[in-house]
Amino acid sequence: MTSTPSVISLLDSAVTALGGRRREGQLRMASAVAHAIDTGEHLAVQAGTGTGKSLAYLVPSIRHAVVSGRTVVVSTATIALQRQLIERDLPRVAAALAGPLGREPTFAILKGRGNYLCLNKIHSGTAEEPASELFDAFELSRTGREVTRLREWTSDTESGDRDDLSPGVSDRSWRQVSVSARECLGAGNCSYAEDCFAERARRASGQVDVVVTNHALLAIDATSPANILPEHDVVVIDEAHELVDRITSVATAELSGAGITLVARRCGKLLDDETTDALLGAAEMFDGLLAEMPAREWTRLPSGVPAALASLRDRLWLARNEIGPVRMPGSSGTDDSAAARSAALTSLEDAHDTVVRLLGAFDSPDESTRRDVVWLAHDKVGSDTRAVLRIAPLSVGGLLRASLFADATVVLTSATLTIGGNFDALAATWGLPAAGRRDTDGADPQSEDPPVADIGAMAHGAAAPADNTPPRWRGVDAGSPFDYPKSAILYVARHLPRPGRDAIAEQTLDELAGLVAAADGRTLGLFSSMRAAREAADAIRDRVDHPVLCQGEDTTAALVRKFADDPQTCLFGTLSLWQGVDVPGPSCSLVVIDRIPFPRPDDPLLTARQRAVEARGGNGFLTVAANHAALLLAQGAGRLLRSTDDRGVVAVLDSRLATAGYGGYLLASLPPFWRTTDGDLVRSALGRLAEIPYG
Repeated sequence: MTSTPSVISLLDSAVTALGGRRREGQLRMASAVAHAIDTGEHLAVQAGTGTGKSLAYLVPSIRHAVVSGRTVVVSTATIALQRQLIERDLPRVAAALAGPLGREPTFAILKGRGNYLCLNKIHSGTAEEPASELFDAFELSRTGREVTRLREWTSDTESGDRDDLSPGVSDRSWRQVSVSARECLGAGNCSYAEDCFAERARRASGQVDVVVTNHALLAIDATSPANILPEHDVVVIDEAHELVDRITSVATAELSGAGITLVARRCGKLLDDETTDALLGAAEMFDGLLAEMPAREWTRLPSGVPAALASLRDRLWLARNEIGPVRMPGSSGTDDSAAARSAALTSLEDAHDTVVRLLGAFDSPDESTRRDVVWLAHDKVGSDTRAVLRIAPLSVGGLLRASLFADATVVLTSATLTIGGNFDALAATWGLPAAGRRDTDGADPQSEDPPVADIGAMAHGAAAPADNTPPRWRGVDAGSPFDYPKSAILYVARHLPRPGRDAIAEQTLDELAGLVAAADGRTLGLFSSMRAAREAADAIRDRVDHPVLCQGEDTTAALVRKFADDPQTCLFGTLSLWQGVDVPGPSCSLVVIDRIPFPRPDDPLLTARQRAVEARGGNGFLTVAANHAALLLAQGAGRLLRSTDDRGVVAVLDSRLATAGYGGYLLASLPPFWRTTDGDLVRSALGRLAEIPYG
């Protein structure tokens, strides 16, 4: 039997078959991934734009899967990357490696159960209709038409996957024909198990080499006693800079009077009138109590809230017991009644568990040892404002460490993973303490300046790791094909006034207009809020002759297309543009960042995390706020160079980047652009760049 080719040999075969060329950063990353898989040591690998990171982790992952016979899980944060992997990257790589490996590698995509049609819910007719008083006649009619189309689509689709439905439908309509994992009867209890779209996808995922999923499903798998993902020993997490936020989102629960009212209605005729009235009365009392309170973080339960929560808890459990256990098909019930009971019980139990979690959130008198953060928000719903109580984990590092990192070798990758010059800050949020780090092929962490080197320790302060054998991991920077100092300028407008909370200063708007004019348009403006983006767009339209598009005026995808198609057009927007724009060529020659993107001072979750670090003796501002800003700055600056031929300027209109003590730490998180604070020099450079013919 011939031996399996090495990772480098397979990578060369794949690159040649795809018409590419050997890249040093890609080789470095593929070797690091292979080493991690062989040793079981976790890996954080930064791979800049143009490195070819997908190929660099797919090739060693596929080799491992074929040799070992075990599935590798690849998790992404965005649907766009999932589609790229499944529709483009994996088919091409599998075909290229079929010869060298002796067979064609296989792959599949696995999503949460709620992404698939539920045949039992459709055929049993148990879909709950929206309450007529909550929606107008047009919405009800639209929902009815969409549900009818979904029922008809059931006999045409082979996947039952919502993403394969075109045109799509509203979330409200989709909920009528789908179930969550907890609402599902289970394969052993459902008459439609053999034909179930979700079960088919899950069965297929257990038979392939590579399963592509998302961070949310990865989080559910990590927190659930059930095994949602197929058995695996390697996980690759792409877009790893978003992992903590996605895990936090899955672990966040909310409670409101309106939500409890919907739970009561979902129970329908399964409850007697007295129980339903008691539950609705408790919900109304709770809603009225919250409506009188300001939106803010809670550090204790306000007066009256414990009693209201206790009342809700008792009534929810009473309703749950009244419905009783789900009667499975084949016993004394039918699929119809079992599905309705399962959906009702799930709703009641979820609400009950959230109430219990809220009641126990403040049991510890030491705020730094509490597991959850609680805050009251006032959400806009159309023209109404609704009070919603939310609870989220203070940290997800312990969860990830105890589940994800304990059960598999994990490779975490993104174009931006180093903050302040190393990996420690993000690794700490993942549950990988600096104590478990091994030396890398990069700079010696001990040789760095103290504010950079100590950031991993600052994340934990005086707290010791939970056990004496922290997970072994290392960080590798695969580098970038870009010659940053020769390709781009980082301009910090040191002379501008410090940004305030009010309108953008006239001097700042004049500076922005001058840069846009010098660049002949071609500007991507990244702003800290939609208010600032709109204000700047209106002002620049009055000052220059170039078209200025603003996020919200069309779909983001359509705006990005218009921006890319016309080099003299500018595009202004907020968070999704900081991370989601890929426009190589002359259309994006200037990226303007209005201010350092610190989190809002009233962000309850980040504020609580900052206080927790300070309570442990760490630097809360640097560990939480500065790290948040550094990561976003790096993401925003990364919009400029998307191909090796790109040239341009990243302009930061926040003087604090040059004058504040933390400025050096933030700058260390950015690519090594050539730096200046000379505006005349930058405008001159932009003018010369604008004169270069394009097209």
